Amino acid sequence: MEWQLQDAKNHFSKVVQSARTQGPQIVTLRGERAAVVLSARDYDALTASRSNVVDHILSGPLWDEELAEAVDRRAKTPSRNAAF
Repeated sequence: MEWQLQDAKNHFSKVVQSARTQGPQIVTLRGERAAVVLSARDYDALTASRSNVVDHILSGPLWDEELAEAVDRRAKTPSRNAAF
């Protein structure tokens, strides 16, 4: 269902209840879609399968021995002098 912003503000508890029982509720501003009110269950389902940046990095390809050795051989000190 679509709600104009003013109506959604005036009937917020009804918007939330409708989101829980009927699904996402669209809020419009000047006739344009502005927001969607979701139930907590719908939100959890939507975000459950999303990985975060750490998961994404850790799921990358494994380092082979040559790359691991190259990283170990690199200089341990900064290549530039920083003035602090």
